[in-house]
Amino acid sequence: MHFNTDMTRGRDNGKETNDTNAQIITTDGGRIYRPRNLLNAISEIQQFYVIEGKGQNIPAEFLTLERTLDFFRIGVTSGFHEGVALAFMFPFFYFYLFPFVLPELDMVSRILFGSVPYLVLIINTLMCCYISRYYVGNITRKSINSLLLGRAMSLLIKAFLLYVIYLIISRVSTPANVWKTAQLFGSRAVKFYYGFLEIKPFLLPVATESALLMLAAAIFPYGSVYLLDLWNRYKIRRNEKIISA
Repeated sequence: MHFNTDMTRGRDNGKETNDTNAQIITTDGGRIYRPRNLLNAISEIQQFYVIEGKGQNIPAEFLTLERTLDFFRIGVTSGFHEGVALAFMFPFFYFYLFPFVLPELDMVSRILFGSVPYLVLIINTLMCCYISRYYVGNITRKSINSLLLGRAMSLLIKAFLLYVIYLIISRVSTPANVWKTAQLFGSRAVKFYYGFLEIKPFLLPVATESALLMLAAAIFPYGSVYLLDLWNRYKIRRNEKIISA
């Protein structure tokens, strides 16, 4: 996709040229740039904003179904990567590092260390909130909606699965079942048994906290987009009243 606001076309003899200020949009499929990640998608939305922010009225159909699905796919992938980071780092921090390695942390240190598993989630959420300022025209609205919908769907599914998995683990972790599992660790069976029973009361509270945070990360960008859009519409109506008065 290529946008150009000034084009000069000459014949081979160089004697005739045609200048125009019309918007030129080329749709050569071989040259269409396809965003690969969340940062690429936000950068492309910024390009749409540059055009639509100047009053260019581009039909929503210009963003084809294929391009719309590209933004949706990037949103899903972003949510998936955030879920994978949580799946690996979350148990290590909350069920090993805090109770056994760093049990005497003060509240401030615990909050700082506890935020590490959520860094990717927090950063991507802030990036998604940042694009709310570009929610101005047909193309930007359509692309932002597709991106946020894909990410929200992925995060909501992972929040549900995370809670269900830890709920099942908590329910089946009777002392007898824990001891049967502990025997797989040989000489460390007793240590594993008492260690797991020590962290068992924290399984559901921590899983609930993480699921709620992912839920907030899925919903908050949508809220920032629509609240800022409502505010911008209110300012437009207020300015129109001032002018008409």
